[in-house]
Amino acid sequence: MKIELRQKDIMDQACDLLVVNLFQGVTKPAGATGAADKALDGAIAQLIGQDHFEGKLGQIMVFPTLGKIKAKRVAVIGLGDKKNFDTDAVRKIGGHIVKLAMQTRSETVSTVLHGAGLGGLEVKAVAQALAEGLVLSAYRFHVYHGALKKKDKPPHELKDVWVCETEARTLKSAADAFERGEILADATNYARDLVNTPSAHMTPQDLLEAAKKIAGKGVSIKVLDKMAMEKLGMIAALAVGQGSAHEPVGVHLVYKPKNAKKKVAIVGKAVTFDSGGLNIKPGDSMTTMKIDMAGSASVIGLFKALPKLNPNVEVHGIFLAVENMPGTGAYRPGDVLKAMDGTTIEVLNTDAEGRITLADALSYAKTLQPDVIVDLATLTGACVVALGEEIAGLMSNNGKLADRLLKAARETGEPLWELPLYEPYNEHIKSKIADIKNVGARGQAGTISAAFFLKVFVGDTPWAHLDIAGPSYTEKESRPDQPYGASGYGVRLLAKWLEGV
Repeated sequence: MKIELRQKDIMDQACDLLVVNLFQGVTKPAGATGAADKALDGAIAQLIGQDHFEGKLGQIMVFPTLGKIKAKRVAVIGLGDKKNFDTDAVRKIGGHIVKLAMQTRSETVSTVLHGAGLGGLEVKAVAQALAEGLVLSAYRFHVYHGALKKKDKPPHELKDVWVCETEARTLKSAADAFERGEILADATNYARDLVNTPSAHMTPQDLLEAAKKIAGKGVSIKVLDKMAMEKLGMIAALAVGQGSAHEPVGVHLVYKPKNAKKKVAIVGKAVTFDSGGLNIKPGDSMTTMKIDMAGSASVIGLFKALPKLNPNVEVHGIFLAVENMPGTGAYRPGDVLKAMDGTTIEVLNTDAEGRITLADALSYAKTLQPDVIVDLATLTGACVVALGEEIAGLMSNNGKLADRLLKAARETGEPLWELPLYEPYNEHIKSKIADIKNVGARGQAGTISAAFFLKVFVGDTPWAHLDIAGPSYTEKESRPDQPYGASGYGVRLLAKWLEGV
């Protein structure tokens, strides 16, 4: 699919599908919708009443033009309540446009900058959000469709989307933002590809190769092989990978602009498959465990975009890729491991492995002396129980950092909710035979106790932990810009946050 901004009257653009809009409650079309209504002899105004079209967000009314204008069909899409209209609404509109094009088998679509000015949003904000929505919703993962699928009728392809605007000034203002939206959506889709790939083809070494592909243009990479990890004292992370035939590997990505005002470390969980180890998971719980490296995939996706976005921040991306398997060398419940910073960890459950790998990754990040550390990880099922499948959990030792991340989440449409680091729960991770243990009190505040475990390894450095266990993977498809499978959660959120660091 090719997306293009055009300086053109939308009524002069020939296409299979023309998409215009109405805010909720509007019965007399204006702007581009009014122009289309006039050209169609008042058909839109007539159908608003006839079809009970209310203009709710995502509500669609579509009909043929019968040759009266250059477009073959017209769709009117609801923008929702004008008072609640925001960039995420625009992003969803982009998603609805692509879905409608697929349903109507339209190869070419023309549309407008939905809500720009009229909705109280700046043209740049609308342009970026619309580009993101279009590209994100067009994503499909069909790499593994084989011989049986080839016998079917080829899937419909949307070839061109033209966003039309008559004023040169508006078009110029939109152009850079539109490109930024495409860059961020493309980076998100790259992260989605990594997570959607089955674990047999996304081993620790494969994850390293994916990181190498985005290095070279403004991004450098340092590889920590098993020997280097041993030398650094990353005994905890290495233990998690002992039961696998695939050796662990560490990755350190660096984006370093001249005269950077701050240094940030972003750490991702990178368990390429999680069987649970000797505390093996039930079969149904193992089915989607290819997603347990989603944090590292989002780190890679972010670094794919950084040289093009050019933020004035030095950014370090770190992950330790391991596979948690119950092989003959697997680590055991009851083992005591030493992390890179010297902290000893009593292992009570080998299925709480992510925090053990992150102990070494965060310890390594801290040696870089960053101004801020952020980690993102598919860490706890408890977070899904607490917040559902669409919202990530946020825990932080710094209020200002938490507020900035929450603001970025609202603007990017990647839901985030802060949970408290309630100090009494810190007792849950204290061990009688080691410094800390890797699971807390059974059935109590599992997400918060996991965050307290991670907090040990960042010290006084401003830090935030994003538990993305819920929104990292989509099965219910509740948003038009989020197809089935990996979401790439965190790429756009972190990019937005870095703008204000």
